[in-house]
Amino acid sequence: MASMMQPQIILLKEGTDTSQGKAQLLSNINAVTAVGDVVRTTLGPRGMDKLIHDDKGSVTISNDGATIMKLLDIVHPAAKILVDIAKSQDSEVGDGTTTVVLLAAEFLKEAKPFVEDGVHSQNLIRSYRTASALAIEKVKELAVSIEGKSVEEKKGLLAKCAATTLSSKLIGGEKEFFATMVVDAVMAIGDDDRLNLIGIKKVPGGNMRDSFLVDGVAFKKTFSYAGFEQQPKKFDNPKILLLNIELELKSEKENAEIRLSDPSQYQSIVDAEWNIIYDKLDKCVESGAKVVLSRLAIGDLATQYFADRDIFCAGRVAEEDLNRVAAAAGGTIQTSVNNIIPEVLGTCEIFEEKQVGGERFNIFSGCPSGRTATIVLRGGADQFIEEAERSLHDAIMIVRRAVKNSTVVPGGGAIDMEISKYLRQHSRTIAGKSQLFINSYAKALEVIPRQLCDNAGFDATDVLNKLRQKHAMQSGEGASYGVDINTGGIADSFANFVWEPAVVKINAINAATEAACLILSVDETVKNPKSESAQGDAAAGAMGRGRGGGRGRGMRRR
Repeated sequence: MASMMQPQIILLKEGTDTSQGKAQLLSNINAVTAVGDVVRTTLGPRGMDKLIHDDKGSVTISNDGATIMKLLDIVHPAAKILVDIAKSQDSEVGDGTTTVVLLAAEFLKEAKPFVEDGVHSQNLIRSYRTASALAIEKVKELAVSIEGKSVEEKKGLLAKCAATTLSSKLIGGEKEFFATMVVDAVMAIGDDDRLNLIGIKKVPGGNMRDSFLVDGVAFKKTFSYAGFEQQPKKFDNPKILLLNIELELKSEKENAEIRLSDPSQYQSIVDAEWNIIYDKLDKCVESGAKVVLSRLAIGDLATQYFADRDIFCAGRVAEEDLNRVAAAAGGTIQTSVNNIIPEVLGTCEIFEEKQVGGERFNIFSGCPSGRTATIVLRGGADQFIEEAERSLHDAIMIVRRAVKNSTVVPGGGAIDMEISKYLRQHSRTIAGKSQLFINSYAKALEVIPRQLCDNAGFDATDVLNKLRQKHAMQSGEGASYGVDINTGGIADSFANFVWEPAVVKINAINAATEAACLILSVDETVKNPKSESAQGDAAAGAMGRGRGGGRGRGMRRR
């Protein structure tokens, strides 16, 4: 009787929503599966695109998993984990974002019947982690190195990797054209790992084939003052001066007070201001530079001054473009025009201002340092060019990864089928429930080839049976067989040059397994109420006192 009279213990704030147990876990699995279903149809060369229309009215058409996940604005807390793994895959490897979301959703889908049957989620997590480690070992074992080849041969192999990535994108029809461009751009930056050294500029108009690669830097003509048209627009081997200062009169005005005893002194103050700007301009000319670029404004006085002396100038150049010119031309950005020594000036073989579509571009080509490249993209609609840029970003990332980690695996679902077969065989050597869990993990890996077939309109069951039979051959010659998108049958992915860097697959399996295990380990969701305003708090407090009960969510002790 005494125990029944004990007071309630207030633990959580009033309005807190908690749900726990098996039902909560199943709800999370269903949410993740729903997200997987959204991006499922974008996988592979025959994948469909998504048109996402946001509340601001901007329209995005994309096939890129990371972009779709970002724009979906998912609110379910468990499903947000998939957004995070898609982002991490995108930043780490650049491609395979749809794959990682799909695998995570499929792992959980396979785990669902076990959870419903009362299996403890920790058992599933343990088995999934074991299966993941085995799968990654197998990928490393099956990977083929492209190291030790000649430069031309290596370029050809990297172009194959880029073409595989681009085949599932909107610009897949021109994948060979763009793959070569991407490889040349990545080779131009050499060992430097900074992605911003490869610039992508978008110019609406023309068709995709009008896109071109500048072996150097290209940027849109900046805001220009009177006298600009009198400047020369082409130089051979010019010296380039890079500045981070304003070259106009107003920059010399300070918020200062000058008291004069004699009105005639006023003119000397005005003259001093002009003398300062002319002194700066003279020093720029004396440096021998033929191209002057500044991050800040170059006014009409300076523009005309440079035009009279056959010097090209551009002010308000974007910081990113200025840094890329410095990296390519070998110059250093100056914050003063005093003591400009020859070492701080850059140079390039050809500088010219050229018309590209409706825009004029300043193009620096044949740069000595060469550690930068610019891709100028052409196309019809703005949405199309935006998607082309995202596609090229993926291809650039893949080629960079393939240069750094020079091992590749067969694509087209071949590597997934081989790992799946290996895990099924391994599971039979394990006694206990773990055999079933590893087997379900192996089955989940088959989602990649199955989805490739579904998206291309082929009979997935038929194709998968052919693949299983081929991969089951003892000789091991079927290990590189994947889905043939063109015929609806199966084909040797290696022979067809459908390759992807091993790091993409390893990262995808790792991230997808981590996400699945994280969601399986959650057994309760607690949602805190929004904090109320002071007025609302006071009113609620008064109501609570009126009822004679304390505020808070009561939990009865048993």
